[in-house]
Amino acid sequence: MVNPKSWLTGSVRRRFVRVPIARLAAVSFLLALAAPSPAEERTARFDHGPPEIASGFSAKPLVRAERWMAVTAHPLASEAAADILRAGGDAVDAAVAAQLVLGLVEAQSSGLGGGAFALVWRAQERRLTTLDGRETAPAAATPALFLDDDGKPLGRLEAMIGGRSVGAPGTPRLLEALHAKGGKRPWAELFAPAIRLAREGFKVTPRLAAQVAADASRLALSPATRDYFLPGGRPVAAGDLLRNPAYADTLEALRDGGADAFYAGPIADDVVAAARSAARPGALAAEDLSRYRVIERDPVCAPYRVYEVCGMGPPSSGGIAIAQILGMLEPTDLARLGPDSAEAWRRIGDASRLAFADRELYVADPAFAPQPVAGLIAREYLRDRARLLERGRALDAAEPGRPKGSRTLNLAPGRAHDVPATSHLSIVDAQGNVVSMTTTIEAGFGSRLMARGFLLNNELTDFSFLPERDGRPVANRVEPGKRPRSTMAPTIVFRDGRPTLAVGSPGGSQIVGYVLKTLIARLDWGLDVAQAAALPNMLNRYGPFELEKGTPAEALAAPLRQLGFGIETDDLTSGVHAIAIGPHGLEGGADPRREGVAIGE
Repeated sequence: MVNPKSWLTGSVRRRFVRVPIARLAAVSFLLALAAPSPAEERTARFDHGPPEIASGFSAKPLVRAERWMAVTAHPLASEAAADILRAGGDAVDAAVAAQLVLGLVEAQSSGLGGGAFALVWRAQERRLTTLDGRETAPAAATPALFLDDDGKPLGRLEAMIGGRSVGAPGTPRLLEALHAKGGKRPWAELFAPAIRLAREGFKVTPRLAAQVAADASRLALSPATRDYFLPGGRPVAAGDLLRNPAYADTLEALRDGGADAFYAGPIADDVVAAARSAARPGALAAEDLSRYRVIERDPVCAPYRVYEVCGMGPPSSGGIAIAQILGMLEPTDLARLGPDSAEAWRRIGDASRLAFADRELYVADPAFAPQPVAGLIAREYLRDRARLLERGRALDAAEPGRPKGSRTLNLAPGRAHDVPATSHLSIVDAQGNVVSMTTTIEAGFGSRLMARGFLLNNELTDFSFLPERDGRPVANRVEPGKRPRSTMAPTIVFRDGRPTLAVGSPGGSQIVGYVLKTLIARLDWGLDVAQAAALPNMLNRYGPFELEKGTPAEALAAPLRQLGFGIETDDLTSGVHAIAIGPHGLEGGADPRREGVAIGE
């Protein structure tokens, strides 16, 4: 029998602990796909009947498959992944093809001009790899990048729109690194679906049309962006056929020349020119592109009940925050409380607030700021933090803790904007390989600048605008060559050393709440992945409880307010895409709030 921890490297492996057999027996039925249906499980588990919160939102159909599954944010991207899988490609091949299509049909969310984080499970090697394709700040950037002449932070839109916010993109290098990790189909073959769609055209979806109409005044500020999204001065409409020959030309250059064709030569020159010639010019230079590298990092893994939950480490805060929140919640019997319980959500909310307090103080690019990751997810530390949840009411304030490894750090907390755009895909192939990848250009339409048929990111606004507070440096301040902190949280859950769930979501700093909800809904409340994705969103970042407007979540506003929380209601448009992996096959679920679909065979 293979040691379930053998795929981890030393520093991460030591964070695992054995789970008591009694607890294993108590929840072992949760992932057995041959068990009773999710509806029967919920009726049996909650003696008060099926939960109102779980049943109040219309889920997309659960898709079942025996061999492979792809779940992405757009039907055309899912179809591209499916075609590659049918042709004998593996999960990384399918992920590359899907992302290239997403960069066309969902260009407002991700693409060649942005970055991504990917978790890759290689079944034959029994090894989990995480790839950091996060953008980097230009060498000429300074800590005062987003300060005005008086030393005050710029407004969000003033900082975001234009070249000042553009970092060196990472997605092209990441896709190449993914393919090198075990792609079975030829690199050039993976470009065919996106090139064909770019030349022949694709139909504009209602979501894209609505986003273009809402952002038309800002999209009009850049001639290339205006000409593409507002042809003839009119925003593209749902059903319009939209062609992008410039994007097809760029893809053909990458197909024939690899990622090097992006990072040097005419494409790189045009990217730099777009950033530097904008009305609010940036400092991006050709050397920033030529020196860009993808970094392979250790995963952040932590035990939760009978599972091991693995995610991305710094410069992402997502994996750490999810590990922390689950660690603080482990003493709570969430299965007994159920999703209708204000007490369950009180604990989830305050655990989230504590994790975000730690995030704001400690998490940043590890090349620039020491990261006490092991201390932040240590069981002893999380047990101490969990005791703060026992008071029965909302915390008066959520303060950062002092985990092991942080004693010598003299840092100040600093917040970034973390705008909710982005995309996520989950793919499992017939050999059991898994890819969970979250990909972004940051805000919807990024910097609103286009070059060579794709939008450029505004990722630098994920840095803290203030470089210091009270004379102490902010870990996530702007520095040359640095990667801004992210909240992206691609996640793979393991049981007995084998993957059992792949999940992630877009949503800026709300990503942690969206992924966390899905994990708890699946692992504690026994919902299938389609129901878990559809579960109304309820999350907490900095204090007020955010409840999804127009859903049964609003029924918890009064009880949560009585427990001491402020309440905000908003649309909370998650984009959860999840695949459950079990002994009898695969189950895929796509978030009903967006256009994604699951396809499997």
